[in-house]
Amino acid sequence: MLISKHMKRLRVYIDTSVVGGCLDSEFRTDSCALFEMVKRGTLVVVASALLADELRLAPPGVQAVLIGLPPKCVESVGVDLEALALRDAYLADGVVGSGQSNDALHVALATVARVV
Repeated sequence: MLISKHMKRLRVYIDTSVVGGCLDSEFRTDSCALFEMVKRGTLVVVASALLADELRLAPPGVQAVLIGLPPKCVESVGVDLEALALRDAYLADGVVGSGQSNDALHVALATVARVV
């Protein structure tokens, strides 16, 4: 797929399961394909501070997945008050289970960043 310099690249929010999927036999093909698209410049991945925190606890092979991605194809987003409030609303409304605070925050971060 050719990307015109005038076209905006698709921004895709990634969480820890997408990164870890590269080392999981069930999800390896799809996860690795996504990161190959990033390396080719077709996609921009949006990585949050929450992802960075979660990856610190992951095995080295999972941590290594993001190394080597072109910096221009990785956008970082922080955790802010808007995302925290949205996370709390998702939890209160049962959008995700009460024990899934980080999952709710990932969804909130993607929403606030206007990412698919």
